[in-house]
Amino acid sequence: MAYIENLLDSILGVLRSIGPTISLIMILLGGIIYALSQAQPAETRGKWVTTAVGLLVGGVIVGAIVGAASMITDVSMQLLT
Repeated sequence: MAYIENLLDSILGVLRSIGPTISLIMILLGGIIYALSQAQPAETRGKWVTTAVGLLVGGVIVGAIVGAASMITDVSMQLLT
């Protein structure tokens, strides 16, 4: 059981260190792709805007998961013990 707690703790450490960076990169990349899509023809613009919105939403979701990572870990550890 201690192994699982250590594993969850290490996953939390990785999420806290790399998560905000990934979230920021996804949001910025989404904004850049959205801006570049405005110079494209209508059909291509639709595809690029879809990708940009997906990146923006993904960045927000990653940020939310990183923000709640400690709470998720605490609940998981309580359920396992």
